[in-house]
Amino acid sequence: MNSVTRGGTRWKRFAVVMVPSVAATAAIGVALSQGALAASFSVSGQSFKVHVDKLDADGMIQYGAIDAEKNGTPHPVSVSAFNSADLTNMCQSVVTHVPGLGDVTLVLKAGGGGKPAHADKIYIDVAQLKADAEFRDINIGVAAGQSSKGPGMKGGKEQSDPNGFAQEADHATLTDVDQTAWATSAGTFKLNGLNMSLHRGSGKGIECY
Repeated sequence: MNSVTRGGTRWKRFAVVMVPSVAATAAIGVALSQGALAASFSVSGQSFKVHVDKLDADGMIQYGAIDAEKNGTPHPVSVSAFNSADLTNMCQSVVTHVPGLGDVTLVLKAGGGGKPAHADKIYIDVAQLKADAEFRDINIGVAAGQSSKGPGMKGGKEQSDPNGFAQEADHATLTDVDQTAWATSAGTFKLNGLNMSLHRGSGKGIECY
């Protein structure tokens, strides 16, 4: 992987195009590496990839919803929400196409070295998920608004049906997780061992998976 380097007009063009599209993700860097703070990050008009070696969570609910971009484009998602979660070897990547430079990928890594990242009241708006999963005390087919095991529905501007299909569990363990998401929010999110980097290009070997 070749890291993006500074220099002249090319860097200025990169900064103008790249910074607004990844600001919501990059802004969590310094603050969250130093402690547990409220966090909400998404990429307007873009999905992003997340890989986690292991997600170990208490209090889960999953239900359907619609995410909408600022231009109104809808995206059906499955919201996975947890009261608390430990994430081992987490990687998040988002690709932005920069005119004159091509694809540039922002990669965020945390939760390695035996110190998992930790989140409380975390909501992940998932478009695609691949993992090995184990649930304890699971209920399938509950009404989303009547779940008692997880943190409840997100609320706010979320487009979802409280009477719609949902499932809940006391505990969830997901391993070798690859997912594409549109947004993530959490009451607190502590990213132990945070490392962020920029790379030229995209695809396998540069993105998280």
